[in-house]
Amino acid sequence: GADIKPFTPEKAKEIVMSLQQPAVFCNMVDDWPALQWNTKYLSAVLGGKKIQFRIGLKTLALVPQFETRCSYVEATLQEFLAWSCGQPSCLSGPFSCYEYSKYWAYADYKYIAKLFENKAEVFQDIKWSDFGFPGRSGQESTLWIGSEGANTPCHLDSYGCNLVLQVQGRKRWHLFPPGDTSFLYPTRIPYEESSIFSKVNVANPDLKRFPEFKNATAHVVTLSPGQVLLVPRHWWHYVESVDPVTVSINSWIELDADHEARVEEAITRTLVCAIKSAENPSDADLWLNPTEVEATSHDVNLEYLNRAVSAYWKHRKASVAEQVPPSSISAGRMASASRKRRKRQVDPEPEGCKLPALEADCSTGKAGKFQKTPFGPHLIQVLPQSRETSSMGARAVESDYRDPIQGNEGGHFGKLHCGRKQLVMSNDCETPANQMDSDSSPNASQTALSTNDLLDCLVNPHVISLVAQLLLERTRI
Repeated sequence: GADIKPFTPEKAKEIVMSLQQPAVFCNMVDDWPALQWNTKYLSAVLGGKKIQFRIGLKTLALVPQFETRCSYVEATLQEFLAWSCGQPSCLSGPFSCYEYSKYWAYADYKYIAKLFENKAEVFQDIKWSDFGFPGRSGQESTLWIGSEGANTPCHLDSYGCNLVLQVQGRKRWHLFPPGDTSFLYPTRIPYEESSIFSKVNVANPDLKRFPEFKNATAHVVTLSPGQVLLVPRHWWHYVESVDPVTVSINSWIELDADHEARVEEAITRTLVCAIKSAENPSDADLWLNPTEVEATSHDVNLEYLNRAVSAYWKHRKASVAEQVPPSSISAGRMASASRKRRKRQVDPEPEGCKLPALEADCSTGKAGKFQKTPFGPHLIQVLPQSRETSSMGARAVESDYRDPIQGNEGGHFGKLHCGRKQLVMSNDCETPANQMDSDSSPNASQTALSTNDLLDCLVNPHVISLVAQLLLERTRI
């Protein structure tokens, strides 16, 4: 009995692919070797291998600490542990410029396949097959190691849903439903493929600049070791480490809707790169995330768009062929079916079997094929947080601050299809003060619309979705 998991792989996958609200799985990974992946173990396995850490300030500013506002160092996990424990040996190491009481460090978004490229046997320590995804292991997963205060700015992922295993320490997740998108002031500057950022620092919101944020409904959960969080498609999330050292592992699960999302991302990339590249270089607007490496050319972006559209129609035709015998449908109904936006959630990768869509009520989490969502001690519902309280202890701030938001990341086929290109930035001790002064006051009298203002309107998710539908209709055969 002790080895029996509360959900079979089939039932776990049904929950993952249909539940439209965040939830925490318990008692599903007790036998995973990955639960031993604390920083001391990882340090021993990696030896002296250096990895990139992002450095940010612990103080709460009025704007998010995007990656362009951070500094970067390359260090071993031994050096990170020495710094986080306050050992004297770190005084001359890569963290010597950063006082632990003032800064946090985050080795975020490390692809396990690349990090352990010479130790492929460790991939099997992660067994997503228990959640109904046979063949998915550490090779399709990402590792995150942070110190207290390390955080990811509030954003939503364009592709997939997300399974997150907490290994060491605790992380607090603030999640907002897709319906709150307008309250979170979405922006693509900083630009990162497959991520839409919020202009709001949800840990310290400025309600004068972003008054609609008061209408957003946060769902807050503190994830503990051994728990697995399900982040459904297009749920916004802000994540912070609350313990001295944290380790977590995640995997993005591909969904049928990703094919259309890639068309939308290709349109966004084309517009952002074209318009921002046309600006005067002397403006020095750090609009491109450091991990993007370079702004791709218009020809490359247009090729990407055509590939995304072609892949969309190829997938749609394959889906129609699988689900409806050609002889049983008229030509007129075929045309109608090809125009209809379907939200079937499936795993298009070879290792995953396909499931039909389950229409879900986002407010209750109940799906069409569920008589009742099996919430209980093994599946904990992440509930909305009262607007009168905040588990972070942060208060909403009103100010006259105006800030030109700056740049962020991604690979050509996003999180599900290629690794993010890491670029080590300056390790100069003078860099942090310049890059992290996020409360410096720009010219308050400046009221002219900027390129970023224009882009916020042009690449608003609602606008991009409409443009994608028009383009797909134009290319429909």
